[in-house]
Amino acid sequence: MFLSQLLLPDGSRAVALRDGEAAHLVPGADSTRALALAAIAAGRSLAEEAARRGPGAAVDLEAALAEGRVLPPVDHPDPAHLHLTGTGLTHLGSAATRDAMHGAPDAGDLTDSMKMFRMGLEGGKPHPGAVGVQPEWFYKGNGHGVAPPGAALASPGFALDAGEEPEIAGLYLIGPDGTPFRLGFALGNEFSDHVTERGNYLWLAHSKLRPASFGPEMRLGDLPQHVEGTSRILRDGAVLWERPFLSGEANMSHSIANLEHHHFKYPLFRQPGDVHVHFFGTATLSFADGLRCRPGDVFEIESPALGLPLRNPLAPDRPGDAPIRVEVL
Repeated sequence: MFLSQLLLPDGSRAVALRDGEAAHLVPGADSTRALALAAIAAGRSLAEEAARRGPGAAVDLEAALAEGRVLPPVDHPDPAHLHLTGTGLTHLGSAATRDAMHGAPDAGDLTDSMKMFRMGLEGGKPHPGAVGVQPEWFYKGNGHGVAPPGAALASPGFALDAGEEPEIAGLYLIGPDGTPFRLGFALGNEFSDHVTERGNYLWLAHSKLRPASFGPEMRLGDLPQHVEGTSRILRDGAVLWERPFLSGEANMSHSIANLEHHHFKYPLFRQPGDVHVHFFGTATLSFADGLRCRPGDVFEIESPALGLPLRNPLAPDRPGDAPIRVEVL
């Protein structure tokens, strides 16, 4: 089952539930967040809460996507209360690209990236009830940096690169008592600046402060152990680059539970009512194959296990930013 959010032709918001090929509106729901809060209050799962409201009017999600009416599958009325975060070096094979970007200074030395990856291999999947090794973690921004499915991803004028990262994201809502609730999983494009990151590993934080997109649908329930997908770049309507990607815990060095623990262990991230979008990492990048994207290119990420494909064009270049002047009061 999949949930999505969209604008109706009259401009009002709605939530759609898809089970199989057919999608219908969820009566009485204008946001996934409100629907999830109702489910928490009633002690039901999100799928149960949506299903018990009965099927509303049929909806054509593909048409809504084509018309630019599909929203991210979860959002927050105050974008500052939606947190974009993520983790890297979590997938088998993900260290190779990163290691090449930050080569060891001396033959035989391990980069910090490879050390972190090996830590995950050795301790990233602890036994139930135990705490594993903490992963790499980064802050990406808040709801102001979310591009809806189909919308353009804009790179700032000072950026050195604009590249896709095809990932799965966990979508969460913090309950009234501070308990994190996982709503589901979605395809994500954790759009990043890989040239800046390559310049100095300590610039990783800068390279991640870019917009992101996720959706168009959210898969309810558990994530399959093995997930297959395809990431591609389209230029002038033709496929310029295409690679398969793997995800799910069978292809990861960390368990999802361990990644969740090391994010939500901080009280800052357990504030009631907040929404979290946490990217789980990837091992597939067009940047690793030497491709440099240009304005008008379209990023397309698809995996049948996660619903409809996620597509976002790269926005036109923006002029270099002038120095920011800080006024003194």
